Amino acid sequence: METGSLVWQERDEGPVAVDPQLFGDVVLARKDVPTSYHLAVVVDDALQEITLVTRGRDLYAATHVHRLLQALLDLPAPHYHHHALVTDAAGQRLAKRHDAMAIRTFRAAGEPPEAIRAMIGAAVWR
Repeated sequence: METGSLVWQERDEGPVAVDPQLFGDVVLARKDVPTSYHLAVVVDDALQEITLVTRGRDLYAATHVHRLLQALLDLPAPHYHHHALVTDAAGQRLAKRHDAMAIRTFRAAGEPPEAIRAMIGAAVWR
């Protein structure tokens, strides 16, 4: 199946030409894992009727694969905004996979909203 030329709409850049060959063959499912991240987010976004996908800049390149899957599965193409990453003082990005504390953890510990905003403001934006 061919899709022809594809683009996605990046909020601050406008149309971005899709180059699905950047990743080569992408694994969409395995025996031990029912689906891949790529397939799951594309289907979930469509089912939830998402019109603007906001993700970290580290996932920008994966959007080439996502847009191709949308075309192959005849799913709508949302617009995208890939934001700068928030990092800690050591330059480590704040992420669940690195055990970064969630805002709810600070709230549960009794931190007032002003303190949480100050922590986020002190983070380094890239």
